[in-house]
Amino acid sequence: MRSRILLVAGARPNYMKIAPIYWAIRENPSLPFTVDLVHTGQHYDEAMSGNFFRDLDLPEPSINLGVGSGSHALQTAKVMVAFEGVLLEKRPDIVVVVGDVNSTAACALVTSKMRLDGDARLGRPVLAHVEAGLRSRDRSMPEEVNRVVTDAVSDLLFTTCRDADENLLAEGIAREQIHFVGNPMIDSLRRCLAAAEQSGFLDRLGLDGSPFGLCTLHRPSNVDVPEVLEGLLETLAEIAVDMPLLLPLHPRTRRRIEQFGLEERIADVRRPMGRRPPRGVLGLEPLSYLEMLQALRAAQFVLTDSGGVQEETTALGVPCVTLRANTERPVTILQGTNVLAGLGRREILDGLQAARRKVAQGACIPALWDGRAGERIVAALAQPVGGQ
Repeated sequence: MRSRILLVAGARPNYMKIAPIYWAIRENPSLPFTVDLVHTGQHYDEAMSGNFFRDLDLPEPSINLGVGSGSHALQTAKVMVAFEGVLLEKRPDIVVVVGDVNSTAACALVTSKMRLDGDARLGRPVLAHVEAGLRSRDRSMPEEVNRVVTDAVSDLLFTTCRDADENLLAEGIAREQIHFVGNPMIDSLRRCLAAAEQSGFLDRLGLDGSPFGLCTLHRPSNVDVPEVLEGLLETLAEIAVDMPLLLPLHPRTRRRIEQFGLEERIADVRRPMGRRPPRGVLGLEPLSYLEMLQALRAAQFVLTDSGGVQEETTALGVPCVTLRANTERPVTILQGTNVLAGLGRREILDGLQAARRKVAQGACIPALWDGRAGERIVAALAQPVGGQ
């Protein structure tokens, strides 16, 4: 008898985490699984979601909840209402949620309370959380609340690093529920690197073989306060005196730059630049996954407030400076190429030098970041889970 699995994705980073699970099932037809991809629509425009399915060799989702944007409360509530209908219709045996976005917490809460047959004796779907146990210890971050809530109600907790295991144990999660499987984002990176090198993105920008830096900014704490965003753009401009600094603009970041009258702080690039790109901070449209991978691999350094980019730069051996006061991925600092700098000009400049030194001294890749996390997750899903 085949078990029905729902793989849930809500926002752009989720796709790199569900893809290796989908691949592992698709490429082993003997596994007793039927899979449905569920896209909540939390990221709902083509630039932020659609091309990721193509880049990651995923089919179009069979279910799209289409929730769109909104406040945290509204978005979470819309996902919960819509996903309850999916559970009642599809009657899955397993629900897999990934990461730390609103969709993750919403679908986890609904699944944890759902009795598909209206009878508590008959159980509910097994709920699995991929990327469990990460902690920033900062409850002002919506993502941190989502992580804690999701882990608390999940049955299977798949971790990317050993410190995540320790976090879960300290919170009272039973050891038998925790599975250290490695990092599925690195599965996607390894599998797609060759295709990324053929994307032609850097050549279209006139940067193939030329030195450049890369920056990503999207967190509300960095882009929603005018003084903070302006200070960051000033520091980026100082760094970009020596070489072009690519800044793919998340829709939220672009809106804030325009709202705060900061357009003159960047060169807004919406078309290929030819063979002689300008210096300075170059604001780009959102990149596809393959374009982003090519840029990450070739960049001299990366400045970011993204958790996933901290992991990808560590896997690629690229100096990374995190523009935040904390991180839920300390393994990228303890073992990898990442330096936590905060938001001050001096701290960022010093952090850039420190990150370069880490790479020169031989930072390492964390355990099980070997491209096989998806296989380990699927193997664990194939084992019976008691007490459901």
